[in-house]
Amino acid sequence: MSTKSILKKSSIDFLENYLNNASPTGFESEGQKLWMDYLKPYVDTFITDTYGTAVGVINPEAKYKVVIEGHADEIAWYVNYITDDGLIYVIRNGGSDHQIAPSKRVNIHTKKGIVKGVFGWPAIHTRNRSKEEATRIDNIFIDCGCMTKEEVEKLGVHVGCVITYPDEFMILNNDKFVCRAIDNRMGGFMIAEVARLLHENKKKLPFGLYIVNAVQEEVGLRGAEMITQTIKPNVAIVTDVCHDTTTPMIDKKIEGETKIGKGPVVTYAPAVQNNLRELIIDTAEKNKIPFQRLASSRVTGTDTDAFAYSNGGVASALISLPLRYMHTTVEMVHRDDVENVIKLIYETLLKMENNETFSYFK
Repeated sequence: MSTKSILKKSSIDFLENYLNNASPTGFESEGQKLWMDYLKPYVDTFITDTYGTAVGVINPEAKYKVVIEGHADEIAWYVNYITDDGLIYVIRNGGSDHQIAPSKRVNIHTKKGIVKGVFGWPAIHTRNRSKEEATRIDNIFIDCGCMTKEEVEKLGVHVGCVITYPDEFMILNNDKFVCRAIDNRMGGFMIAEVARLLHENKKKLPFGLYIVNAVQEEVGLRGAEMITQTIKPNVAIVTDVCHDTTTPMIDKKIEGETKIGKGPVVTYAPAVQNNLRELIIDTAEKNKIPFQRLASSRVTGTDTDAFAYSNGGVASALISLPLRYMHTTVEMVHRDDVENVIKLIYETLLKMENNETFSYFK
C-alpha cells in the first residue's frame, strides 16, 4: 500500500470539519457525532457510554477483542468568577496554557449559543518594564464587551460555561497540518482512516476490532478507564501525540529526541507490553515504515496506562504522532507522519493473530 494513497480529499475535508468543531473535555458529544457519521460506512455497529465515549465495532460477535484508540477531547477553560465590572476569570479544563491566553479571542459556550470574548491584557505602555508581570491563572481575564455582571449574565454566561479558542485548521507549506485540538482529534481521525482502509481494501480480520474515541483524557484518562471496563479487550493499541523536541527551549536530555517528519514514535514504558511493541516494530521494519523511539518513565501519560492496568492487565502499546507546540492553538504535525501512523496501525492489525496472548511464558 503506497503511503501517498492513504489520505483522500474526502479524508482531509472530514479532518478539517472535525478539528474546527469544538469538543472540550466533558462536552465532546457534537464532535463524536461527526466522527460516528464518518465512521459509519466502515463498521458493523457502535457502542456509546454514559459520558460520551464512542466505539465503532467490526466483528462484534468475536470473542477476541482488539482496541485501537484515540481521545476526543480538547483542553479548554471554565468560567469561574464574574466581577461586578463584567470581567470573567477562569479555571482550567485540562492542561490549558495561561501563557498563550493574553489577546486570544474566545468562544464562550452557553445555552443561548456562542458568546464571543477576548482575553484582555494591559498595554505595554502601562506596564512596569523593569518588573514585568508574568501571566498567571489569577491575572488573565476575559472581556466580552459588557460593563456589568448583569450584562454578562443576560448573554447567557454563567459560572461553569466552557470556553474554547476559535482557531481553525490550515495547511502550512503543503504538508504541515496546523490547528488547535490536533491533540488528539488527529488520533480519532487516524483510527477512523484505519477502519476506512480495512473496508476499502476488503480486509477481513479474525478478531473483533473496537475503534475507540474516548472522552476526558485531558483530565486523567477517564474515558478510557470507563470504556475498557465495558469492552474488556485483549489488546489495545493507543495513538496520541508526543513532543517534537527539536524546537527551541526543549531539553533533549530530558525529553528525548523526536521530530515531525521522521515517522511514528514507538514508546518504551512499563505500561507497554514488550511483545506487542516488538510486533509493531517488526511490522514497521518489514513494511519500511520509518519510526522513532521514546522512553517514558513510570507512566506514558496517555490512555495506554488506563487500558494496560485494567481488567487484570491488557496487552497495550502506544504509537505516537510527533507534534510541535502542544496545548497551544497552533499545534503542528507532518502529513507524512499522519499517513505512516495510519499505515503502521493498519499493517499491525493485519499481522496480529487471533487469540494471541503476548505471554512472556510460552
